Amino acid sequence: MPLVRIDLSKNASKERIRAVSDAVYGAMVEIANVPLHDKFQIITRHAVDEIIYPEEGYLGIEYSRDLVIIQITWVGGRTIDVKKKFYKRIADEIHEKEKVRKEDIWISLVDSAREDWSFGNGEMQYAPK
Repeated sequence: MPLVRIDLSKNASKERIRAVSDAVYGAMVEIANVPLHDKFQIITRHAVDEIIYPEEGYLGIEYSRDLVIIQITWVGGRTIDVKKKFYKRIADEIHEKEKVRKEDIWISLVDSAREDWSFGNGEMQYAPK
């Protein structure tokens, strides 16, 4: 039940947006065990001055204007190994399909509990029983 937010350059092509979206969804299903069709994504394009990052780099990584920021809120509980494979799969696929530098694929995971979600009707579909 992830909610994915993808922020990228206003100049990103439709193909780049599709590639990023597909890479995230594919990794969610194949690595993080997210059910098929559980695809909720918000994709926002930004002007140059609307994505701020450390131009001098951070943790030895230097970024470019092609920075893609991906934030995924999902139910917690995945192992560190799964998360590492998840990050790598997304970066590898976006790099391969769209030639985005792996340094410019920035991913944040936000863990939540099942009861933190309502998929409509004002109901807690995954309420504790």
